[in-house]
Amino acid sequence: MKFSSALLPLLAAPLAAAEHTSNWAVLVGTSRFWFNYRHLANVLSLYRTVKRLGIPDSQIIMMLPDDMACNPRNSFPGTVYNNADRALDLYGDNIEVDYRGYEVTVENFIRLMTDRVPENMPRSKRLMTDERSNILVYMTGHGGNEFLKFQDAEEISAYDLADAFSQMWEKKRYHELLFMIDTCQANTMYSKFYSPNIIATGSSEIDQSSYSHHADSDVGVAVIDRYTYYNLEFLENKVRDPTSELTLGELFDSYDEDLIHSRPGFRYDLFNGGADAARSRRIVDFFGNVQNVEVDDGAKRNETQWREELEAIEKMIEEAKRRHNESLNVRPQALNVMEEVQHSERQHTIQKEGAVRMDEELSWKKQVIGGAALLGCAGIWAASSWLESL
Repeated sequence: MKFSSALLPLLAAPLAAAEHTSNWAVLVGTSRFWFNYRHLANVLSLYRTVKRLGIPDSQIIMMLPDDMACNPRNSFPGTVYNNADRALDLYGDNIEVDYRGYEVTVENFIRLMTDRVPENMPRSKRLMTDERSNILVYMTGHGGNEFLKFQDAEEISAYDLADAFSQMWEKKRYHELLFMIDTCQANTMYSKFYSPNIIATGSSEIDQSSYSHHADSDVGVAVIDRYTYYNLEFLENKVRDPTSELTLGELFDSYDEDLIHSRPGFRYDLFNGGADAARSRRIVDFFGNVQNVEVDDGAKRNETQWREELEAIEKMIEEAKRRHNESLNVRPQALNVMEEVQHSERQHTIQKEGAVRMDEELSWKKQVIGGAALLGCAGIWAASSWLESL
């Protein structure tokens, strides 16, 4: 059956109007070794922001290939900072790393996104999304033209990412997806996407590098990348809480090529409604935990219906009691509490009257027995006295 092109917008309208009901974040660092400290700080910085805006740990998947906090070169053991003033410890006491060390691989990342994981995989390592979930996917590391390196051992290509997101769409694993990547030649990584409802942005064009922002002389390495730094600056200073109405368009317009030292890119053509619809999406629709719950009007039930159902249930119970009593040929069971109480009082009165009559009968018996005993004693005494007189 064929539809005219004029009908397609009408058929797509319900999907466009539908809202998401959950928010998830997948934050991936792909670089190990101490000199890549900034990549881990990038991920932890985004992690702190999405948690501040309401996404719980249960809906954040974080992949960190190295533990910079415990690296013997770290002058400040147990901490990770994204600024030379070291005002904020990103590591702290309240973080949950879901994939760590050699668990961070291309295979595990793709399995996570497509839900091709073993049945015994812990819930904390699974992306439990559905067709009403908005997902933020943030990746950072070393890359090139259409590839991103994982731990200097393997690579994920732009085609791999595109196919993974396609499987997610076919399996109804997302509603809308925001893809952000901070790496050299980052914009090439989303060039092969072909699945609907994806907004993509990257730090640099082809043949451009992604630069670090600044270094900490005491730590000895760069502590954050420029693209991530200016995203965080906007998010931390202007998006104060999950009720913010600021849009992705305002975030993207804040990018300054002179400050980032590369040309950020954007892709809106896959999004339903194009650039205008994508740019009008609120930032907290991906970075926050705004949950829009729909109520099915057809499932509403008024008070009258509930009363009628309760009355019907009471009648069924009374009928069951009646049949049970008839089958046992015993006193009908009380149909309400008052009847039961009155019956108990009558039974108690009968028991008291019976007790009084029994007490009277026992009293006369005791008097007769006592009199007979006295007569017997008197007879014995008289007999003994007569024998003595002889």
